[in-house]
Amino acid sequence: GHLGPLGRVTGSLGVLGPHGWIDPAGRYKSAAMRLRLAGAVLLSAAAYYVYLPLPSGVSEPWKLMLLDALFRSFMQSDVAHALGVCHRVHLLNQVVSWVEVIEARSCPAVLVTDSALGGVPTRVFQPKGGKKLKRGVIYFHGGGWALGSGRMRSYDRLCRKMAEDLDAVVIYRLAPEAVFPDQYHDALAASRAFLSAQVLERYSIDPGRVCVSGDSAGGNLAAAVAQELSSDDSLSARFKAQALIYPVLQALDFYTPSYQQNQAVPILYRPVMARFWLQYLGADASLEPLLLANNHSSLDQPAIGADTRSRLDWTSLLSGERKKHFRPVLKETGSPGVVGEVPALVDVRAAPLLAEQGVLGKTPKAYVMTCEFDVLRDDGLMYAKRLQDAGVTVTSDHYDDGFHGCMVFAFLPMMSSVGQRSMNNFIHWLDQNL
Repeated sequence: GHLGPLGRVTGSLGVLGPHGWIDPAGRYKSAAMRLRLAGAVLLSAAAYYVYLPLPSGVSEPWKLMLLDALFRSFMQSDVAHALGVCHRVHLLNQVVSWVEVIEARSCPAVLVTDSALGGVPTRVFQPKGGKKLKRGVIYFHGGGWALGSGRMRSYDRLCRKMAEDLDAVVIYRLAPEAVFPDQYHDALAASRAFLSAQVLERYSIDPGRVCVSGDSAGGNLAAAVAQELSSDDSLSARFKAQALIYPVLQALDFYTPSYQQNQAVPILYRPVMARFWLQYLGADASLEPLLLANNHSSLDQPAIGADTRSRLDWTSLLSGERKKHFRPVLKETGSPGVVGEVPALVDVRAAPLLAEQGVLGKTPKAYVMTCEFDVLRDDGLMYAKRLQDAGVTVTSDHYDDGFHGCMVFAFLPMMSSVGQRSMNNFIHWLDQNL
């Protein structure tokens, strides 16, 4: 445009005066109106980024959308990874540390210290006062065996609440940078140290009231540790309970009904879970399409026998309510060399669902939490059924409006009602069974 009379700038879009805007049709628009219009455009753009169609029945969908938008923003680290700037896991953990990491700070009710168990960094939450002998919980956090730490605000607050409400010493393992079986060995070493007479005495823990617990990938480690230590006669104390929160327990079938139903439901998408598995097992990322097609578990895989397949046969392990209309995807021929290349796919230390019935029968009573809108739902439900069939007392706590991660994120600003309910019920079960 050009400078017109009375200091107005004119142009094809209209006339800009000292107090507002006159469009070509002669309609007056004040500066405030233009700000509102710009704000509406920005809000529309933000809503477009945040909005995601979600299944009916999920708890407070807008909160889940906001949480998912936050996670998708973090996942932009894929660009830096592709450019070779840094590994996506390193960048993601750096972002998480900026937002979530807090120092070990005590409060009037709970003493918080950083220590080590079996050489593994841990954070210890000790209630002040209460009974002389405490209950004890060792907890493994989630994050795909790679993300987050016990210093995260969400887990820190969860463990403080557990310590205070249960009058229990909660020992929380911090994640290392490693691949399988390193995490498993670390979890096992920390658990052995936790059950030792020296540590139990140091923290005044009743050896008859100890539990191993964890969520997601941490639930995987907790289940694997419970299986291993339940058969170890050298231990002076044993776990009385195992509490598994939406655990991931197998990587042979990415077409369970929950994987099919919830493959595009936040915050844990089906391809992301396959990627986490490959990272954990130290396998080539190029195998992701084979896992997502179930080519790695095809019938021509010589390393996967009929007994192994029966342990994750969801057509017999799941109720009709969970199977719904879904059908198994079992390939006659696939990529027969995958299991040979990644033998940990059938290693029970990595995939506890594949354990023999005799091993499961020795494990302590169990609490298994599952969420309807979670790709890992059926992993937990199948494990609960196999534990029950092995004679283990199991509490299966299912949330029809729940989604993956809901319990841990119960403390965030977008906390959902199902997150609060699930956390309260989890702690109540520990209180009644430990």
